[in-house]
Amino acid sequence: MASLMKFTRFALKNLFSKPVTKNYPAQPRDYPERTRGSIRIDIDNCIFCGSCMRKCPSGAITVDRGERTWSIERMGCVQCENCVNSCPKKCLYTDVNYTEPAQEKVVDTYKGAPLPPKPAMDPEKIAALKAAAAAKKAAAAKEVE
Repeated sequence: MASLMKFTRFALKNLFSKPVTKNYPAQPRDYPERTRGSIRIDIDNCIFCGSCMRKCPSGAITVDRGERTWSIERMGCVQCENCVNSCPKKCLYTDVNYTEPAQEKVVDTYKGAPLPPKPAMDPEKIAALKAAAAAKKAAAAKEVE
């Protein structure tokens, strides 16, 4: 009988109190400031060195220096922040929001701006460098004899 009274009191208390759960779809969750969420990149500051790719334990990051692309497989990332800590330009950071659920694995690819063309060297300077190299080679050959 005592357990029935306890249950009745518990049921009435829950019936007239606010719900403990969040109203998730209508009210998104607020994450604490130091939450490790998804990795983000400031592609304009990236030098495509590949240190983030080498430090990633799950292999979720791919850097192509020639194409100037940076890719991440979001579902493969374990949010360890090794890539963020190893980035020399500090262009990687973590967002407090997690990756949205999806039915398929998606790879996010970011493309950097193309490199500006290298300025052409003056033909006179090229000829002077070649002459200096030939003279140095000739001097080295004379020393060997």
